[in-house]
Amino acid sequence: MIPTEDASARKREIEDKLKQEQETLSFIRESLEKSDQLTKGMVSILSSFESRLMQLENSIIPVHKQTENLQRLQENVDQTLSCLDHVISYYHVAKDTDKIIREGPAGRLDEYLACIAKIQKAVEYFQDNNPDSPELNTVKARFERGKELLEAEFRSLLTRYSKPVPPILILDAIGGDEDMEVQEDVTLEHLPEAVLQDIICISAWLLEYGRNQDFMNVYFQVRSSQLDRSIKGLKEHFRKNSATSALHSPATGSLWVSDGAGKDDVVDIEIDSYIHCISAFVKLAQSEYALLTEIIPENHQKMIFDSLIQEALDNLMLEGDNIVSAARRAIMRHDYSAVLTIFPILRHLKQTKPDFDATLQGTAASTKNKLPALIPSMESIGAKALEEFADSIKNDPDKEYNMPKDGTVHELTSNAILFLQQLLDFQETAGAMLASQESSSSASSYSSEFSRKLLSTYIYKVLGNLQLNLSNKAKVYEDPALRAVFLHNNYNYILKSLEKSELIQLVAVTHKKVEGSYRELIEQEIQNYQRSWLRVTEHLTERNIPAFQPGTKLKDKERQIIKDKFKGFNDGLEELCKIQQGWAVPDKEQRDAIRQAQKRVVSEAYRAFLQRCANISFTKNPEKYHRYSAEQVEEMIDKLFDTSA
Repeated sequence: MIPTEDASARKREIEDKLKQEQETLSFIRESLEKSDQLTKGMVSILSSFESRLMQLENSIIPVHKQTENLQRLQENVDQTLSCLDHVISYYHVAKDTDKIIREGPAGRLDEYLACIAKIQKAVEYFQDNNPDSPELNTVKARFERGKELLEAEFRSLLTRYSKPVPPILILDAIGGDEDMEVQEDVTLEHLPEAVLQDIICISAWLLEYGRNQDFMNVYFQVRSSQLDRSIKGLKEHFRKNSATSALHSPATGSLWVSDGAGKDDVVDIEIDSYIHCISAFVKLAQSEYALLTEIIPENHQKMIFDSLIQEALDNLMLEGDNIVSAARRAIMRHDYSAVLTIFPILRHLKQTKPDFDATLQGTAASTKNKLPALIPSMESIGAKALEEFADSIKNDPDKEYNMPKDGTVHELTSNAILFLQQLLDFQETAGAMLASQESSSSASSYSSEFSRKLLSTYIYKVLGNLQLNLSNKAKVYEDPALRAVFLHNNYNYILKSLEKSELIQLVAVTHKKVEGSYRELIEQEIQNYQRSWLRVTEHLTERNIPAFQPGTKLKDKERQIIKDKFKGFNDGLEELCKIQQGWAVPDKEQRDAIRQAQKRVVSEAYRAFLQRCANISFTKNPEKYHRYSAEQVEEMIDKLFDTSA
């Protein structure tokens, strides 16, 4: 059971808490009432604001819509005014552009093209919107006039600034200065850069807007003329130099059996000129194509280039044909040395052909084949000249008046050797000429070795023909000794000439014993010559000399025999020395050797004869018969083959 005091205390505590809760509840109730009042007030305010906002919206929306309409109308008005201004401007284009169009594009191309662009837009406007208006015809006429003036400016710029390339610059470009160790790559500038850019700009406009391709014809005509004039200028450069100095080009070499240095120099220069013109054409054509690609549209470039090079190419062809014709005429008159002019040209054509083909790639077949067509033509005429030359050596007539009276080297021999030596500079070319005429299957794809063998065989054939002809010519001489001297001189000249040049190595490709054969021939003719002295030395033999004892008196017949021997020797010696002193042995080494050999034979025989007759009294006047000492005989023989003695 809870004590009474504790229960009273607990009750008071509960009552106090209850009282506090009641106070809190009263506070909450008062707060809620205030809040309700505030909410009602806020609702009232919001309701009033909403009402006013709706009133404002109802007032502003119509104003806003009206403003939008006004703005739209303003924009439409502005656009309409702008369009009107734009349209009106088309009606003023003709007047606005009149001065600029009349004055032309010279010096102000950008401004002029901008002006034409305005006219072009006006044409398009009237065509689309008012095709029957007189204004269309006006701006059309103005556009056509503007286009004509652009075409005229294209022609004017191209013509005014297109100049022939100076010969010196061409020679630098093709490496014409052989003294330079390293050839610089020379760029040919045909037009000033500013002018080129204007021409490019005009051509692009004419193609895109002018719908006119006539400018391309103008282009190839103007540039074609300059290309041809450049090459002709180079040719004239060589011609002028030929009048003042004798030029020599490594490309030509020495080409002629000389009949006058002046004529030869002129011919060499003409050959040199043509060779350089071929190289110049290739170099200039390459440069022209590079220029053309900047100005002419791609799908027309090959066609225009083909047309552009025709005149210069045709002139080169004509000159080449003339050279072939001249060679053909030279063959007809048996002037085979003149045919040698085609050798350096043919060699250069073959060397240039790869560059030529690459440069003309894409042109018509007739164009590409023009210059290369000279190659088989020249090979054919060259081969004909070589064969006829060989035949002419074999069949050269034995004219007595044409034979050297002193037995020296015949003109036929020197000319033939000179001709063969000149082929050495063109071995591959000459071999190819001979190979081109071969019908065998091996010739269809001949190699350089095959050509070299053909040339070796050809030279051996010429030498064989020459030897045969010389042998026949020698028969003109009545004196066998002079005949031997003549053949000796010619054979020796041939051998020495072969040895001094590469001819001996070239012949040895197919005939290795040719050198030994000539040495045998030379030795044989020396022996034939020495036989002429037998009629002198035969008087010195012991034959018919009487046997005697020292102091024995000879009979008259025996004395006469010895007298006859002295007389025969003296007369024979004097006669031979007199005759043979006027003969010639041009080779000093051979001349000395022949003299020495003859001196030894005659001197030994004479000394032995004098020794046998020393103690014989066969005459009262021994000096009448013993005219010469052995030393004097040797001195006389030393004067053989010496007209100055």
